[in-house]
Amino acid sequence: MLDCAIIGGGPAGLTAGLYTTRGGLKNVTLFETGMPGGQITQSSEIENYPGFFEHDKTGMDFMDTWQKQCFHFGLKHEMKKVERVAKTGEHFTVTLEDGEKVEAVTVIVCTGSTPKKAGVKGEDEYFGRGVSTCATCDGFFYKDKPVTVLGGGDTALEEAFYLSNICSDVYVVHRRDEFRAAPSTLDRAKRKENIHLISNAVIDEVLGDAMGVTGVNIKHNDGTITHMANTGLFVFVGHNVNNTVLKDESGDFICETNACGQVVVDLRMRTSLEGLFAAGDIRIEAPKQVVSAAGDGSVAALQVISYIQEQQ
Repeated sequence: MLDCAIIGGGPAGLTAGLYTTRGGLKNVTLFETGMPGGQITQSSEIENYPGFFEHDKTGMDFMDTWQKQCFHFGLKHEMKKVERVAKTGEHFTVTLEDGEKVEAVTVIVCTGSTPKKAGVKGEDEYFGRGVSTCATCDGFFYKDKPVTVLGGGDTALEEAFYLSNICSDVYVVHRRDEFRAAPSTLDRAKRKENIHLISNAVIDEVLGDAMGVTGVNIKHNDGTITHMANTGLFVFVGHNVNNTVLKDESGDFICETNACGQVVVDLRMRTSLEGLFAAGDIRIEAPKQVVSAAGDGSVAALQVISYIQEQQ
């Protein structure tokens, strides 16, 4: 019987593993199909994590030290996919892809979310080299330079507003004639002089060279193409929440989620199901930042320790 099963090996999961094991729990296992690290391992440079300011270090370098630290305190790693989590009596049953079942007193789900891709030519090729899904992470790299934002919802316009305080100009491209963002968000974007809204258009291609993105081609509904010599493309077309492990065999969630499939938690990362916690990008209102996910993981871990102590 595990004291705690942690599902997902990104910053939230690793931090949860560090805090549970260092906090005295002897039997904690992290389930992650690959090497732990999460989405940040795809980043070519880290600049906004407090205390980490080494320009020659990649996201993979950054997370490598996390793994070593967590495993040092006794966290076990199972390179297996979790199919589902269910509560049976007072404990949880974690079902793995090969049918194996693992029992646990508590579970912390840190499976995160995955940014949706736009399917634009050149998007994959230049991802991390001019194509980004995080303005807070990468906006500073384009200080006083023009950028393009793809998307028409609240996130796209909110991120465009954030970029407008850093970049010289922000061109927001949306395929429909009207933006889907809340009226107040749209009005704020319209009032910012260096935000330019381009409707009825799509990104036709991302262009670049060995150094990264050099510009984008914008295709309008009438077929004309405008070349924009920008230095970056920020894609905000939604997220896929990685929540399938929280669905039972009938497809229903075992805990409360919102309309987007994000897990509803309180300030202690507790879900509506006692003994089940969620941390990181899978939870509601997640900032989608490494430092925030790590904070979530520590909070969830401390609550797990308290929960187990109360059960004894």
